Amino acid sequence: MPTFDITSEVSSMEVENAVNQAKKELSNRFDFKGSKAEIVLEKNEIKLTAEDRFKMSALHEIVIGKLAKRSISMKNIDKGEPDLSPLGHARQVIKIKQGIEPKIAKEIAQFIRDTKIKVTTQILGDQVRVTGKNRDDLQDVMGAVRAHEFDVSVGFGNFRD
Repeated sequence: MPTFDITSEVSSMEVENAVNQAKKELSNRFDFKGSKAEIVLEKNEIKLTAEDRFKMSALHEIVIGKLAKRSISMKNIDKGEPDLSPLGHARQVIKIKQGIEPKIAKEIAQFIRDTKIKVTTQILGDQVRVTGKNRDDLQDVMGAVRAHEFDVSVGFGNFRD
């Protein structure tokens, strides 16, 4: 039986490239000369540190701009609130979401059931598997899922006939 998986993946290489570009811009920007601003990538987190709130907002704009230029969906980015210390130092963590959370997976499965297309859905960890009797039904489901707005960016993979 034909199947495909609905996933939500962010390329770690694209995130790494975006962070490297942001670091390069940080080193060249005049308003950051001599300041202790820093961008650190750790697995699925980007940690920003700056001397004050204004530099933190500029640093945040640089990183988000570079991520957007690398075609990383903003739906998969969780921008945490900046932490300001009493001395004025600022820190912020930007998390990259990988996979589909169970709540959103249930929402996607329910949406597919509501379309009344003759397919079955199954939640497998951080992805949703869709199974149908013919390929046309699966393509109709793909079109409907693409057209609907979910809280994460969705991709399709593992199409088997």
